[in-house]
Amino acid sequence: MVTVLNHHKLSNRISTMLHTAIHHTHKDKGNGGEINWCFSQVKGTIEDEVTEADIISCVEFNTDGDLLATGDKGGRVVIFQRDLQAKAAVPSRGEYNVYSTFQSHEPEFDYLKSLEIEEKINKIRWLKRTNRNHFLLSTNDKTIKLWKVAERDKKPEGYNLKDDGGIMRDPNTITTLRVPTFSPMELMVEASPKRVFSNAHTYHINSISVNSDLETYLSADDLRINLWNLEITDQSFNIVDIKPANMEDLTEVITASEFHPKECSMFVYSSSKGTIRLCDMRQQALCDSHAKIFEEPEDPTNRSFFSEIIASISDVKFSHNGRYMITRDYLSVKVWDLLMESKPVETYQVHEFLRSKLCSLYENDCIFDKFECSWSGNDRNIMTGSYNNFFRMFDREGKRDNTLEASRDNMKPRTVLKPRKVCTGGRRKKDEISVDCLDFNKKILHTAWHPQENIIAIAATNNLYIFQSKD
Repeated sequence: MVTVLNHHKLSNRISTMLHTAIHHTHKDKGNGGEINWCFSQVKGTIEDEVTEADIISCVEFNTDGDLLATGDKGGRVVIFQRDLQAKAAVPSRGEYNVYSTFQSHEPEFDYLKSLEIEEKINKIRWLKRTNRNHFLLSTNDKTIKLWKVAERDKKPEGYNLKDDGGIMRDPNTITTLRVPTFSPMELMVEASPKRVFSNAHTYHINSISVNSDLETYLSADDLRINLWNLEITDQSFNIVDIKPANMEDLTEVITASEFHPKECSMFVYSSSKGTIRLCDMRQQALCDSHAKIFEEPEDPTNRSFFSEIIASISDVKFSHNGRYMITRDYLSVKVWDLLMESKPVETYQVHEFLRSKLCSLYENDCIFDKFECSWSGNDRNIMTGSYNNFFRMFDREGKRDNTLEASRDNMKPRTVLKPRKVCTGGRRKKDEISVDCLDFNKKILHTAWHPQENIIAIAATNNLYIFQSKD
């Protein structure tokens, strides 16, 4: 157990660290700081019949936003690169072209457990760039891979033992020594697996997070969190283990985990009970005893059969400055100040109108959907998904919120997206959609926000929509 003394020491340490991360924001251009979003691009096919393997399962910008990676249920990773001409244009355009596509994971079969392991990519995380190559981690349920993405625009020529076609020459015909040279060639982008981290998780991996020390990363499954060194594949350290001695005593599972963006010893993990635990590895090697626990008391008036299910947190993200974190549960997004554990400082309702539909959402399994959430680069805005290809935007300073739609109906470039409204009863106004008409098969689970600019990527089934602010 953590002693009270240690708890106070740690709280003081966290307070000191966080007070240095004062919340800086800049005003976004637009109406009173509000961002006007317009269509930029859509990637993917238009076919009505969507192949399961083509459904996008994760989206992630790299650290400077010039690359955007998607993973799908077929185990493929597609990397898009920012168009340099579009970036340099005035006004700047957020356009991306396919840069590299590769098969990251294949389906496997665990013969000991008679279990199929899907190839679906659960998460992608970019490493900070330290040389001309790019590196990213991708994971399915069991295996994490480190990929190197490199460019090649020169090829060696003038071999001594091979001819220009690559065929071995007869050594008896070689009378002179040639010095090989490099000659220009068409640009090739090669993705190669540098490390494979496997056999460390009994349960399905739901999170990976790269540490700010650029040497380690964590991987989390339902009951355990492991710490890895990026150079060592056959050994990891178990830093959290919530598995009870008797599995019948199990009351909660780990749902998401992330390292602090600046403090390399600190990380958080969320649970199916709606709690978030902050841990500090300087305190102890096994972080079963948390340093802080963030939990909001349940409102008795909203108590129902579904309370525990909808309280489960599906995503947790630190703000860029490290002072706050957002959590997403089924109906809301909450902003937590790391200095205040008792309750969130802000709560945003995503689709409160679905509270009356929880019974039917339970029957069709939608209540178990895991929505992600994203911070804007300046930590002022928050984005998360909903149903009917709707996604929600929350302006923390202006206290405004918008519902927007990822649709092929408004595909003219620079066309400002019109806010959508959901009608919950009574007479339906023009441009409103009835809650009974929402398509629950069209869901925005995965979103990403460019780290420096107002460019967002929205995964809608097998399509990737890119929107940007209208300057």
